[in-house]
Amino acid sequence: MRKVSIIALLVIVSISVMGQKPEIYNTKAGAIRGYDPVAYFVTGKAEKGDTLLTQSYKGADWYFASAENLETFKANPEKYIPQFGGYCAYAVSQNYTYAGDPLAFTVVDGKLYLNASQGVAKKWSANRDEYIQSANINWPEVLKK
Repeated sequence: MRKVSIIALLVIVSISVMGQKPEIYNTKAGAIRGYDPVAYFVTGKAEKGDTLLTQSYKGADWYFASAENLETFKANPEKYIPQFGGYCAYAVSQNYTYAGDPLAFTVVDGKLYLNASQGVAKKWSANRDEYIQSANINWPEVLKK
C-alpha cells in the first residue's frame, strides 16, 4: 500500500513540475523554427534567419535575416513575435496548442499569426476574426493544458 502511495505522489509531483507549456513555441532551430520574425512585416515573406544574428527573448532564441531586422526586433520585440507564442492560432482558438508552421502565416492588423499548415491556415482565414477572438479568450490559459 505504501509503495502505491509513493508512486501516486511521484506522478502528481511530475505533473506539477512539468507545469505548463512555454509561452513561446521553441525548437532546437529556435523560435519560429529559425525564421526571422521581422521579415514577415518587412518583405511579407517567411525568411530563414542567420544563426550569427540572434537575440534571446522570452526564453527563446530568435534569428534574423539581416542586422537591420535584428536591431528592429531589439527596439520592439513584442511587435514582431507571433501571436500565441508561435503556436497554431487555429489550435489556440479551439482551446489546445499545436506547433505553428512558419510557412503558414498571416499578418492581420499588424500582428503575425502562424497556423499548423497551409490547409489549417485556409480554414482559419475563412472565419479569421472569430478565431482570433476565441484564441484571445483562450490565451494564455491554454498553455496549462
